[in-house]
Amino acid sequence: MSDAVVHQTVSAQGDAVAGMPAQPEALGCHAGKAELRKAADAAGKSEVLARYAADYPAGPHDQPQSMCPAFGSLRVGLRMRRTATVLSGSACCVYGLTFTSHFYGARRSVGYVPFNSETLVTGKLFEDIREAVFKLADPANYDCVVIINLCVPTASGVPLQILPKEINGVRIIGIDVPGFGVPTHAEAKDVLAGAMLNYARREAEQGRVQAPRAPRGDRPTITLLGEMFPADPVGIGMLLAPLGLAAGPTVPTREWRELYGALDCAAVAAIHPFYTASIREFEAAGRPIIGSAPVGCDGTADWLEAVGTTCGVGRAQIDAAKNAVLPAIRGALAAAPIRGRITLSGYEGSELLVGRLLVESGADLRYVGTACPRTRWSEADCAWLESRGVRVQYRASLEHDLAAVDEFAPDLAIGTTPVVQKAKARAIPSLYFTNLISARPLFGVSGAGSLAQVVNAAIGGKARFDEMRDFFEGVGEGDTAGVWQGTPVARPDFRDKYRKAVAAQAKKRKSEEMV
Repeated sequence: MSDAVVHQTVSAQGDAVAGMPAQPEALGCHAGKAELRKAADAAGKSEVLARYAADYPAGPHDQPQSMCPAFGSLRVGLRMRRTATVLSGSACCVYGLTFTSHFYGARRSVGYVPFNSETLVTGKLFEDIREAVFKLADPANYDCVVIINLCVPTASGVPLQILPKEINGVRIIGIDVPGFGVPTHAEAKDVLAGAMLNYARREAEQGRVQAPRAPRGDRPTITLLGEMFPADPVGIGMLLAPLGLAAGPTVPTREWRELYGALDCAAVAAIHPFYTASIREFEAAGRPIIGSAPVGCDGTADWLEAVGTTCGVGRAQIDAAKNAVLPAIRGALAAAPIRGRITLSGYEGSELLVGRLLVESGADLRYVGTACPRTRWSEADCAWLESRGVRVQYRASLEHDLAAVDEFAPDLAIGTTPVVQKAKARAIPSLYFTNLISARPLFGVSGAGSLAQVVNAAIGGKARFDEMRDFFEGVGEGDTAGVWQGTPVARPDFRDKYRKAVAAQAKKRKSEEMV
C-alpha cells in the first residue's frame, strides 16, 4: 500500500447491504456517546457492545480520559509484519489517528475508506470497504488485512462481520472499536489481539499451520501477554531458564505466525492483566494463566513460585531458580534506593507493577491510579500495594489523579500529560509515565535499579522548580495570560456592567416564555 490512504470511488447511489439495517440519516461524531450507542444497538451492534461491556467494564465515571481507543488496535496492526490496517471512520478521526501513529513511530501507511452521509446510510460504504479489501488482499504482500470501524460506522451498523474471512489466502479481520464501547486505547490492543488469536486458534485446530520464524527449542515456553520494554522478554527468559522453561512470543505479536507459537505454550503470563479477550482465547486452547510479574524481590519470588507450580516443576528446582536471582535483585535494589513521596498514574496497564518496584526501591508511594479495569489477574499486585498503605484506584480519571496530587503533596508526580502539566505548574517535579517510566526494563535484576536514576534526578530538581515559580509568579494566568507590551490593567467595572446586562437579558427571555 504505497499511498497514505486507500481512496475508493464514492458514488451518489448505492443499495443497502443485506444484514445492514437501513438508517434514516447518518449520525455524526457530534451526536454524543448516548446517541451513538443507541444507534449502534438499533443497527445490530448490541452483541459486540455487550461483549465489550463485559470484557472492559467502565468505572463509576463511565470511562477515563484517554486518547482515542482505536489507536490501540491501530498500533497493534501497524507493528505487525505483512499486515495491512484500514480505518473506516470520520476523516478528522482518521487524520488524528494517523498523525498519532506516525508520531509513535509507525513506518507504514494507514488505509482509509472515505464516506459521506449518503454512502453511509445506503450501504455503499460497506461496498467500498469490500472493494478496498479485495484490492489489498495480495498474498505476496500480506498475511492479513485488518479493518477497524470507528464510532460513526459502528453506530451506523456497517457490518464488517460479513466480509469474507479469507481472500486469495489473505486473512480478513474486521473489528469495531468505537470510543463509546471500548474505554481505553490499552484495551483496544486486546480487541485486535484477541480477534487474531481467535482466528489463529481455529486455524491450528483445523490442521497444520506455518511454523514461527524463530526455531522452537526443546523447553516448554511461557507466552508473555502485554507490550513490554524490548529487553524484558530476554530478562524473563533468563529467570525461566533454571526452571527448564523458556520465554515464548509476546502478545501482541509482531508477525502472524508468532500467534501459533503463542498458543503452543505451557502457560500464559498475564504481565498486563487487562487482556480479557486474549485470555479467553488462551483458556479456550487449554492454557493456564498466571497473574502479576517478576517485579522486585517479592514479585519475582511469587511469580517464579506460580510459574513453577503451574508447569509442574519440582520444589528443589523452583527454590534453585529463586536462589539464583533473588540475592542479585536485593543487591540491585539496595544499590539504587529511591527516597521521596510519590504519586503514580497512567493508562498503559503496568502501573501496579511500577508501583511495586518503587515501593521495594524505598519510595514513599501513596497513590497508584490506572485507567485500566480491575481483573483477577492483578489482584495479587493490588493486595501487595494496599498492604503497604498504597491507595490503588482502578479506572482512575484525571480528577482522581489530580486529587491525589493535592492530597499527598508528593515530591514527585508520575502521570499522564495533564497530570504532569498541573504538577509542574505547582512547582512539583513530575515525569510522564508512558515515555519516561514504562519505556524502561521492569523485571528481574535489570529492572530492579532501572527507575532510580530518572526518579532521583527528577526529585533532586525541586529547587529549580521553586526558582522558576518565584520568578514567574502571577504571569500567564487569568488576566495576565497572553503576550503584552505592558502590564494589563484590570477593569472590574466593565465585567460588572456586562454581567448585569447578561442577567437582565436572561430575565427578559424567561418573562417572555411565561407569557
